Amino acid sequence: MTRCETTNRTDEILATGPDFVPTAFACPASGISDPPVDWQTAMKRAIRCSIQLRKALGLGLDNGQPHGNPQAEQSFPTFVPWEYLSRIRSGDPSDPLLRQVLPIDQEDVRVQGYDSDPVGDMQSLVAPGILHKYQGRALMITTGACGVHCRYCFRREFPYSDSGSIAHAWEPSLEYLRRQRDVHEVLLSGGDPLTLADAKLEGLIAGIESIPHIRRLRIHSRMPIVIPQRITNELVSRLRSSRLAVWMVIHANHPNELDESVYRRLALLVDSGIPVLNQSVLLRGVNDDARVLADLCLKLIDHRVQPYYLHQLDRVRGAAHFEVPVSAGRRLMKELRKMLPGYAVPTYVSEQSGQPSKTPL
Repeated sequence: MTRCETTNRTDEILATGPDFVPTAFACPASGISDPPVDWQTAMKRAIRCSIQLRKALGLGLDNGQPHGNPQAEQSFPTFVPWEYLSRIRSGDPSDPLLRQVLPIDQEDVRVQGYDSDPVGDMQSLVAPGILHKYQGRALMITTGACGVHCRYCFRREFPYSDSGSIAHAWEPSLEYLRRQRDVHEVLLSGGDPLTLADAKLEGLIAGIESIPHIRRLRIHSRMPIVIPQRITNELVSRLRSSRLAVWMVIHANHPNELDESVYRRLALLVDSGIPVLNQSVLLRGVNDDARVLADLCLKLIDHRVQPYYLHQLDRVRGAAHFEVPVSAGRRLMKELRKMLPGYAVPTYVSEQSGQPSKTPL
């Protein structure tokens, strides 16, 4: 059975991983307008191969895009929820949202300077599931699962099964944090921490709350964008009740990723006193246009979300075709400063291995 074939199995698997199970859900175009489902169902019915993705969007196999199942898809599978798919223009192979999730042949081209660990994660892995790069804060790799597989992901080759976190065994990570009394902020990352079921997320948050010197919790997640119904009243209530100052950092790259379903869920967070920041990655053919970036930033601040970082592409193997030259990025930032109020302008940065902070560009 190939990854693009379907199966009758109904295992409770939410995302692609070592126990990959192809989706049991059909993907006719009419499925895009199906009634809303809970977030776990959204994960299970997500499209898991490029053939399904192209079929759902009315795209043929002869317009210059990859045919079926390229090698890139074998090493980093397709995973696109219907909620995100509904915002992609049908029949348009150049749609900026589609470009982020469709495997293409260029991913197989090896380019010098692009490798499996572009930001030095492995040299910062100080304990199972813990990256400690910056003063005063540490990052937990909570899971290898994501709500969408972005083709430019800088952790697309991260060895989650070897990091000690994929089994959700938190104790080694928590023990490290207990010993590091100068760490006051914990970042939950992955993968995507909001792909964890509520019970597992609750156990993790409670464990962090039990460490007296931890004061802040930052959750980095693309789920509020790609599967917005993950932001439930129960989740918001739990975060609001924490003794920690909780911040949510979302990830949207293009204004078309934002719609009313996203705005409603972001409002739940903001109205509950949870600040929301947005990070974007500068991507060729997606958002390398000042008007597009300005539109994104204005939509964010109109809904009380702070534009935070615009990241220069991390040079992960397979993503060279997304890179925008830094000189072009600086020109875009100059234009943005003319177009936007100061608080709406993100900071243009790169992450460089071994540096004590993000590097402003």
